[in-house]
Amino acid sequence: MASPAYELTHLEALEAEAVHIFREVAATFERPVLLFSGGKDSMVMLHVAAKAFWPSPPPFPVMHIDTGHNFDEVIEFRDRTVARYGLRLVVSRVQDDIDAGRVVEDPKAGRNRLQTAALLRGIREHSFDAVFGGARRDEEKARAKERVFSFRDEFGQWDPRNQRPELWDLYNGRHRKGEHIRVFPLSNWTELDIWQYIEADNVDLPSIYYSHRRPVVQRDGMLLAHTRFLTLHEGESPYEATVRFRTVGDATCTGCVESTATSPGEVVAEVAVSRLTERGATRADDRISEAGMEDRKKEGYF
Repeated sequence: MASPAYELTHLEALEAEAVHIFREVAATFERPVLLFSGGKDSMVMLHVAAKAFWPSPPPFPVMHIDTGHNFDEVIEFRDRTVARYGLRLVVSRVQDDIDAGRVVEDPKAGRNRLQTAALLRGIREHSFDAVFGGARRDEEKARAKERVFSFRDEFGQWDPRNQRPELWDLYNGRHRKGEHIRVFPLSNWTELDIWQYIEADNVDLPSIYYSHRRPVVQRDGMLLAHTRFLTLHEGESPYEATVRFRTVGDATCTGCVESTATSPGEVVAEVAVSRLTERGATRADDRISEAGMEDRKKEGYF
């Protein structure tokens, strides 16, 4: 009698692919780093990395590109999580680049677009040759066409018209000194996959991912949290609303959505019927132009 075939579930297959990618990078690169903002995607990425190398901790540090406009709940979660996993945290601050005159802050815009300089400086100062990012192909069309192993030249730039072939699970990490590879273990995951995995594996997240009361401002069809970083425009008046965040970033341009979901299962139910991507619904900095994300990625953005 033949033994029953062993099949992975959809989430198990995604996890196995990510584990393989983490181990491949650890075996072939000298100085990898994992970008960690404390958001849901970077937290799932760290959770899978911990599984990939258990019982040892992940053999690389984590790096946060700090805009200075952070949600307090996310920074508290970041520090607590890094301590719990026993990791080394590298912080590259946008404010340092502003103070040094390397970038110029636009008071009418958020600092997300200024993160590129801080990211490339952090990579250069620490000689990182592989950089794990939590980007997913369902988020945005520029990310949809990017490889899992995405080559960056000595200036940190990406050329979408000159990408390397990537067949099956064969990854090309070849690079010269000064160049690096961006690695996206969650490329084939969707927002729904992320939340189903969070529910199934009981992954810890910052509290702002779940329903809570906070003062908000309606701006350009988006709800923005009224924080100490947000300058009110003429005619704007903050009011209390019950909301949650689908993604976290610069507090001045990251929107929230009205929601009563207080658990991963309830968020799964909301995401399953949503018709808008998380970035399209909640990231003001992506609305600058139709090709805004691709233009930023060419310059070295996440």
